[in-house]
Amino acid sequence: MTAALALRGVYLITPDQHDTAALLTATAPLLAAGVALLQYRNKTASAALRREQACALQRLCQDHGVPLLVNDDPVLAREIGAAGVHLGSNDGDIAATRQLLGPQAIIGASCYNQIELARQAAAAGASYVAFGAFYPSITKPHAPRADKQQLHDAAGLGVARVAIGGLTPDNARPLVDAGADLLAVVSGIYAAPDPVAALRAYQSLF
Repeated sequence: MTAALALRGVYLITPDQHDTAALLTATAPLLAAGVALLQYRNKTASAALRREQACALQRLCQDHGVPLLVNDDPVLAREIGAAGVHLGSNDGDIAATRQLLGPQAIIGASCYNQIELARQAAAAGASYVAFGAFYPSITKPHAPRADKQQLHDAAGLGVARVAIGGLTPDNARPLVDAGADLLAVVSGIYAAPDPVAALRAYQSLF
């Protein structure tokens, strides 16, 4: 049996930041304010920097009781003791990752706008399925566009549902109403004038 994911709220994803101290300084108050999950994602860092930052974030997350997931790297997730991993469609086999990380690990899967990918991910042992982008996204400007129907269709899969892509406190409420358990946000929080206030605005949707 895999671990059931019963979290609701804001799923914070880190931006590409090469200054580890700045990343930790920006992230610590957000963890203290109560994010549900943190995903470490840095597509432009070297392997050495990614390991350094992941280790530092894991310590920070432990201090705040927030599960850390590593983007696309199950081996790194296991090495640093992270709570789990997030996988894109070409980033590894979910069943093999489940075997590597164990039954309690949180394993997420990008499903874009395809309910069939979500069904396959759930059957393979994913903890959550992520749909998006729902709106134009700074982080992934060319991402396929999802809609609320995918959230509705995934209701019976027995896994948590994540919405991602251009989410703001003003446009995300219909997605929560459609069944999104988690709202995944990068720039909407990290790039906000007051990141903690932005986080609380997202949290208010729940």
